[in-house]
Amino acid sequence: MSEFPNPEAAGLAGFIDASPTPWHAAEMAGRLLSSEASFVRHEPSSSPLDSERGCVVRGGSLIAWSWATDAVAESADKRGIRLIGAHSDSPNLRIRPRPDSGAVGVKQLGVEVYGGALVNSWLDLDLTLAGRVQLTDGSTAIFSHNRALLRVPQLAIHLDRDITAEGLKLNKQTHLNPIWGLGAPVEGEFRDWLAAQVGCSTSDVLDWDVACADTRPSTSFGQQQEFLAAPRLDNLCSAYGALRALQSTTPADGPNIVVLHDHEEVGSTTATGAASAWLTQILERLALARGIDRAGFLELLVRSTLLSADMAHATHPNYPDRHEPSHHIDLGAGPVIKHNVNARYATDSEGAAKFRQACAAAGVGVQDYSHRGDLACGSTIGPVAAAELGVETVDVGMAQLSMHSAREMMANADVPAMVASFSAWFRPSGRIANS
Repeated sequence: MSEFPNPEAAGLAGFIDASPTPWHAAEMAGRLLSSEASFVRHEPSSSPLDSERGCVVRGGSLIAWSWATDAVAESADKRGIRLIGAHSDSPNLRIRPRPDSGAVGVKQLGVEVYGGALVNSWLDLDLTLAGRVQLTDGSTAIFSHNRALLRVPQLAIHLDRDITAEGLKLNKQTHLNPIWGLGAPVEGEFRDWLAAQVGCSTSDVLDWDVACADTRPSTSFGQQQEFLAAPRLDNLCSAYGALRALQSTTPADGPNIVVLHDHEEVGSTTATGAASAWLTQILERLALARGIDRAGFLELLVRSTLLSADMAHATHPNYPDRHEPSHHIDLGAGPVIKHNVNARYATDSEGAAKFRQACAAAGVGVQDYSHRGDLACGSTIGPVAAAELGVETVDVGMAQLSMHSAREMMANADVPAMVASFSAWFRPSGRIANS
């Protein structure tokens, strides 16, 4: 790993490199909390959720909490819950159920594009495979391979002379299937390979969720090592910041919650996505374990606030005309509050004011993002979660370039600024009164 200018940037790089898929990210998050900060890990169906610092991992999603169970909890409950929500998934190439294919003497794997990937960024990379495998004994095996296996070769310019004038055009069905061997395709060969990865017989493999991943580690670059280049910054950066912030709290600061949802990149409408009832169910179970009945829990939600943390668009130096000219966003200038009057982001003035106060308490700068009015705006878990929970929500993020590329970039200095502002969000001193 290259030299990083601050410990938080190095920590983020390590978290990303250990998390090639959402399932790895959720497991890593649970491990970080339980091993480094004494959070008790509960099974999703276990009851009661009565630990003051605990977490639940379900697939590629995690919910963690710091919430006192004694008299301190009663006074803290009057302030409402402070939440930070992020997502664990990123756009990539996923392996199909019957992937064994090929042509003209090479073996290939059939893939489907997950999310809004910049598919050109996946060309000519040394790729590996990682994911989870469902086994006949009812268990789930998570694996990641440690060397290059695959490559999606780009067509030579001599065979695509129109590319200079018309640009690269890729068909997601026919142009992205990676090469992984010589010879004719053999039905079942990928299943055999998977079984070897997780140490079982081929007949034990029932199903899988497997993704392609870049083999290169996260790295610093720039004249003064100012920048971080890494896969999956969107949105493992925010996930890391939320986890580090929760580690810095005590139960007496709470109730404080982190949720890492899977499936944001494909719409969030899954059992553990932001549009699901899973977070609400866990919150109510936490409240019940603290003697708060349903009426009290619903009242508590009204006083609560969610920080929806996703990455933000820095102003691109080669395309400044694609940005709103009065809302320039700098790399390295601190967190970004994201605004959209059509509710593509959930921020309103009340939520924004609370986050500005947290940034002031942390001593970090804050920026404001507004999208060009003549371009379609992206979205986050913020509006979805706000509607599901019925809580005040503010959308924030850290500035980055190359969003949805196989490899993205941000400023190293923004990582400790993120952790500081998120930590202040959780502390009582970083609060202002709810209206």
